[in-house]
Amino acid sequence: MKKITKIIYTSIGCIALMGLNSCNNEKFLDVDHYEILEADQMYKTDADALMGMNGCYALMIPSEDGNADWGFKPNLFTGCHPVMDTQATGWDKDWNTQSWTPGSSELVKGWEHAYKAICRCNEFLSGLESADKLTPSLRNTLEGEGRAVRAFMYTWLAQTFGRVPMLATGETYVNTPEKARAQDYAEMWDFIIEDLTIAAEKLDWLPLNAQYGRCTKGMALAYLGDAYMWKAYRCPEQANENYTKAAAVLKQILDSNTYELNKSFTTLWDASGIWGKEAIWTEVLDEGDKWGAWGGYNSGSHIFTSFYAACPGNWGWGTLFLSWEWYSSFEKGDKRKDGSAVTGAVHNIDPEWKSDYMYGYHPYLQDPVSDEKATRYHYEMSGEYAPSIWSTKYWRTARTYWQGDQWGPTQIHWKRLPNVMFDYAECLFRLNGEGDTRAWALIDEVRNRAFGNLEVGQESSLTSMYLPYYNYLATYYSLPELTSYPLPFNTEIVTVPDAKTYYTQLKSEKGFASPAWLVALGMERRKEFNCEWSLRPDLQRSGFIADHININYPKGVGSSGSAALDDWHTYRNFDFNEQKMDMPIPTEELLKNRLCDQNDAYK
Repeated sequence: MKKITKIIYTSIGCIALMGLNSCNNEKFLDVDHYEILEADQMYKTDADALMGMNGCYALMIPSEDGNADWGFKPNLFTGCHPVMDTQATGWDKDWNTQSWTPGSSELVKGWEHAYKAICRCNEFLSGLESADKLTPSLRNTLEGEGRAVRAFMYTWLAQTFGRVPMLATGETYVNTPEKARAQDYAEMWDFIIEDLTIAAEKLDWLPLNAQYGRCTKGMALAYLGDAYMWKAYRCPEQANENYTKAAAVLKQILDSNTYELNKSFTTLWDASGIWGKEAIWTEVLDEGDKWGAWGGYNSGSHIFTSFYAACPGNWGWGTLFLSWEWYSSFEKGDKRKDGSAVTGAVHNIDPEWKSDYMYGYHPYLQDPVSDEKATRYHYEMSGEYAPSIWSTKYWRTARTYWQGDQWGPTQIHWKRLPNVMFDYAECLFRLNGEGDTRAWALIDEVRNRAFGNLEVGQESSLTSMYLPYYNYLATYYSLPELTSYPLPFNTEIVTVPDAKTYYTQLKSEKGFASPAWLVALGMERRKEFNCEWSLRPDLQRSGFIADHININYPKGVGSSGSAALDDWHTYRNFDFNEQKMDMPIPTEELLKNRLCDQNDAYK
């Protein structure tokens, strides 16, 4: 049976006493000696070292003393909103119009959160270098995990801000308060590549002690392939070499037979499927049954994910809406649309878009999307307008009506098998040209699952695995028991349009400037990874993002203001600036670190 690792929010290490005032009372110094730990305590036994590594893992998920929303904010705002397929209201709406600033709180909190984790890893890895009391195999594994966590955090920083300061082993913002950004992109990505290369060598395909949530060889290789592709994008003179290396790394994952596609796309965010075989790197919030009230770490920041994603009429908060441009991009029969979103009961909806299951009603939660404001193409919220579509990837496991205790188990997938499949396909196209049949076959394989063909013959096993949670939830909310999974599983094989033919035609019809293979990957990534934080980085790195914005969200098309209520278009009134995809270095960092400079688009 799989074990989900329990993260211990205690870091055993040096304790700094800052700003203490005894007021002539020295009793605060009277502590039992056993409460004071030597700096090398975490390296004296294997058990202590494991606890020390847990201190590094702690910042993989939200923390009250750092970014209480990590995993959703800033990740949604930097990883999805700039693509415009996800949208927002209130102060969040600036993230759809390239209006973010160096003072944006999400950037500040994300920067601090990532570097806090990096500093913990740097201290841990430094001590590990001389930890001769540990079992050699464990020491080897822990170094791999420490490097993988550090590389993961640096990857988010590098994909979000461009060049960033690279604190090395032993360096923290305490002993190295000022450090310049990496001199160039090659230096930065080489640092990340080295960490991930060593991590992949030291880690196994299965997590240590069967504790899913620990870094693995697959996780390290997935991010290593990504890093090589980012280096190819940033250093075009070395592109062919880096795509070749990326392809070799990604092929290792596919050839390992460690991972496989879920039989059904629609079940990927179900509480019963945590750490399924498709998951390469996943953040799990509220595993177990952590019922709780609004306050406190275990419930407060975790259950908010469901509230951020829900319809405001169902007590959602307006952080996450989905665009009609995204919704209308799906081919008939593609189950990823219903598996990802629910619409309001839009009275004048295009009949081709009206879902049989996810229209004005949330079948997973037996919850009507009942607000009258959700009956038009755009939802009015405090005088602002956003599409009447909401993500069921995150609004799925908890009703958002406040009824005392809450529980919102949530999976945030950072890397799934389709991420690797599409990345490998991109490398093959770049190295071998648009005619590469293996690359097209990988896209077709993901599409075959998207249209439900892997569900055929699996209805009984899928139902028995995934339905009980929703009946457990129904019992809690005194709702009728469900007799079948909320979205029916396919019972017969359907014909899936050939990707090459379909996207070659779509390129011609819509006028994309990108080659057909890049249109295919870009559009498939939009359908597969909507509301997953890889979307904006992937579209940027692949060179498709400007083409996507200009064709799928043409400037000045549609209606603004209240006229948008009955218009499905997103009204874009700004010129897309790809240079702004490198977010501004936070003002707080520039004030504290005089050696750090600002990105060109914000000078």
